[in-house]
Amino acid sequence: METLMTNQTVSMSEFKRNPAAVLKSANNRPVAVLNHNKPAFYMVQPALFEALLEEMADRDLEALVLSRLAEQDDAVEVDIDTV
Repeated sequence: METLMTNQTVSMSEFKRNPAAVLKSANNRPVAVLNHNKPAFYMVQPALFEALLEEMADRDLEALVLSRLAEQDDAVEVDIDTV
């Protein structure tokens, strides 16, 4: 059994018939488009997609910061005026 990541679903046939109506009825929430009762893809508003990308970038940045903090003991102090 697959887990759906949203409460809203629509069949592929219904989505093809009128994607604009599906988008409007979604009220800015994600919609799972089902093909043979299995999720084929999720439809999301551009603002939500951008927020997801920002969250992923933030997590990547956090991992980088944590790895560099772990290497802090190996850092060499430099005077900015002499560089």
